[in-house]
Amino acid sequence: MTTFLETCWIPPPPSSAAAAAELELPLSFFDVLWLHFHPIRRLLFYEYSCSESHFSETLIPKLKESLSLTLKHYLPVAGNLLYPLNTAAHKPLLRYISGDSVSLKIAISGGNFDELVGNHPRDADKFYDFVPEIPPATEDSDYKIVPVFALQVTLFPGRGICIGFSNLHSLGDARSIVGFMHAWASTCKLAGESVLSPPIFDRSVINDPLKVDDIFWKVKGKIPFTPSSFPIPTNRVRATFTLHQSDIKKLKEMVLAKKPGLGHVSSFVVTASYVWTTLVKSADHVEEEEEDQSMVECFIFAVDIRERVNPAVPTNYFGNCLGAGIAEIEHGKLVGEEGLSVAAEYMAEDIKNRINNKDEVLRGVENWMDGSKSHTWARAVGVSGSPKFDLCDADFGWGRARKLEVVSIDGERCSISLCKSNDSEGGLEIGLSMPKERMDAFAAAFANGLKS
Repeated sequence: MTTFLETCWIPPPPSSAAAAAELELPLSFFDVLWLHFHPIRRLLFYEYSCSESHFSETLIPKLKESLSLTLKHYLPVAGNLLYPLNTAAHKPLLRYISGDSVSLKIAISGGNFDELVGNHPRDADKFYDFVPEIPPATEDSDYKIVPVFALQVTLFPGRGICIGFSNLHSLGDARSIVGFMHAWASTCKLAGESVLSPPIFDRSVINDPLKVDDIFWKVKGKIPFTPSSFPIPTNRVRATFTLHQSDIKKLKEMVLAKKPGLGHVSSFVVTASYVWTTLVKSADHVEEEEEDQSMVECFIFAVDIRERVNPAVPTNYFGNCLGAGIAEIEHGKLVGEEGLSVAAEYMAEDIKNRINNKDEVLRGVENWMDGSKSHTWARAVGVSGSPKFDLCDADFGWGRARKLEVVSIDGERCSISLCKSNDSEGGLEIGLSMPKERMDAFAAAFANGLKS
């Protein structure tokens, strides 16, 4: 159903001074934290009527040229992760040298574009035709050499285009990767360089007086580095749920009626709280064994803390700079009548008192690897993506993307994706990947909860 036309390697422009440069970047403790995490895999679907000949003869050359121009400013994307074979003697780093490049696959699909961009449950395995694998690692005498980024562009003749991209999380967080994709899209649309705020790679802007990177590496370096492959067959379906602006307003009113002392709750907090409580309640309906009501449930969400640490990190810093928001609540309280307001209170208080407090946001960071929370976090619900970083707004000249699918949540026990809604002004889209029975139970509980 999907035919691959070519696999090419796109370097920065050979005439540029940057292409001849060598860049080595140590990993900060923010980067080391994600070393063994699976690649982040995303798909952007664009509605665009295009023939195969126009795609091959006009669009692909334009995409290749603009990608090369963009890589001039984003050399680490074209580079590799160097993971030491002797973890006691060396530490990992990101490196770009002349000749490095990004893998780009070109394909044509006979699949049903409208089916893929729908919100209803769809077979999760069907999306992997459009996701690029990170190329395999190689080795030299000291390091495994691991590509950090891969791309695929797939045409649905007469209907649309899908841009798939995969990256190692240790390369950068959502702000970094979204910034790169926006720069590439803008350069393609304007047919010329369009990097308004060049990225900063200087690791010295990360304040680490306690040498937490060494502490983290002592733990992470003991784990064998095994590049992740696609988790197929997933035995899952993917579906998208929308909270309209009116839904979010009602949820806020419900929370504040129960917890007036909060004063303000964000759209993110009420959305995350509603999805979390609905996930846990609906799981109870499909589980054969009754859950221990005292069991601690956990919700974890990544937070961009560039402007929340002291000293602040520049917003155009390229790399990882994430803190973790955490809510831990007993199962019985979460599924109870006031579960939504309790969840919202825990999240809002953690954001207010710790995440938004420059003196607290990284308190105890040196203890993040102690393993004391491993049992609780094994049950955690996580969030991938943020409405704050709008990937669908990456316009290559075909307008706003019709749909974003975060395919990498397939590889996690329970994780949601979150982005702005394309179909509802002020609304939010929640992406889920679960076994069909659980998805059906969630869908029913999600709809019934909004009605009530």
